[in-house]
Amino acid sequence: MHEQSATGPHHTTTTERGSFAVARCTCGWAGPARRSRDRARADAAEHVGANDDREART
Repeated sequence: MHEQSATGPHHTTTTERGSFAVARCTCGWAGPARRSRDRARADAAEHVGANDDREART
């Protein structure tokens, strides 16, 4: 898998391991394991949004 720098575009995915879902990003970030798929997707959206805000300020 090709990883991008932390300052590059952030592309997230959600994967399942057993009864848990984990959000991951191409920058290397990974959210906590969640029993709720919706919560894992929300973690990913928060990660992308936080980085979009940070990049807009620079």
